[in-house]
Amino acid sequence: MSRDVSGGGSTEPNDAAARRRLVLNPTSGDGAHANRVRELADEYGFSVVETERAGHASELAETAAADGVDLLAACGGDGTIHEVVRGLVAADALDDVTFCVIPAGTANLYASGLGIRSVREGFAAAERGETRRLDLGMAGDEPFVLSAIAGLPAEASVATGSELKARIGTFAFVIEGLRAAREFDGVQVAIAADTDDGTYAWRGEALSVLVGVLRDFTGENDPSNAETGRFEVTIVEQVPPTDAVAELVEQRLLDRETPHVTTLEATALEIDARTDEPVAFSLDGERRAYDHLDIRIRPAALRACVGTDGVG
Repeated sequence: MSRDVSGGGSTEPNDAAARRRLVLNPTSGDGAHANRVRELADEYGFSVVETERAGHASELAETAAADGVDLLAACGGDGTIHEVVRGLVAADALDDVTFCVIPAGTANLYASGLGIRSVREGFAAAERGETRRLDLGMAGDEPFVLSAIAGLPAEASVATGSELKARIGTFAFVIEGLRAAREFDGVQVAIAADTDDGTYAWRGEALSVLVGVLRDFTGENDPSNAETGRFEVTIVEQVPPTDAVAELVEQRLLDRETPHVTTLEATALEIDARTDEPVAFSLDGERRAYDHLDIRIRPAALRACVGTDGVG
């Protein structure tokens, strides 16, 4: 069972704490945030439930939707956010619940994209009540808010190296992943992407396939704005890692077309494994594997609280 750590009091439907709930992952990041979050939750009128195991945040989100919660906050890292949104989708509650992020993970990529960079800013955004309708990715029946990545190890789906990231942006994690993937054999895939110009088809051996919602892997913005109704798709062909890094740098810093890196915008993709082995994916950092995967976008599906300079 979940642990309810709210300050008690009425749970009548008109009680603000009954309409505001926070799902707290007490072990996210370095785990030092939990007591401070509980204090601020009480200050801002949120009841608090805590996760106890992997996947628990999805269950707590479904329960919150069934209880008629209007404002649901997720406190943790990108994995916790992924689970909470998955629960809201499972409960068919995206039109009924406003979502808020309280960042307490290691990278906090999604929160940064919303203009929320601290625990206090997360609560302030909820209190201010400014919301945006953001795109949501669907990998089969599972939602993702940041990215779906095939080919690179799941560890590479988290931005690493603060100095590197400061110099060259979000795709710093790609460079780190490429450096760590010198023995990686690539994935044999066939891709069909729906674009504004028709269907784009690609077949071959990819080092990685990067599908971003609130994530732009090679463009100017860090991250993308999640309000275009399109994915940002980057296909990196299997070439020596140093060559792939050089091409990504050319695209990112010099805005040049490069022969082994393809970028496009798409509203849907089909990705098929061309071998007997399923293709490993990372959905917002969560590991999955598929022989065939349909990826589609749900435009403006998620109503989320944003910071003063968030999203686009």
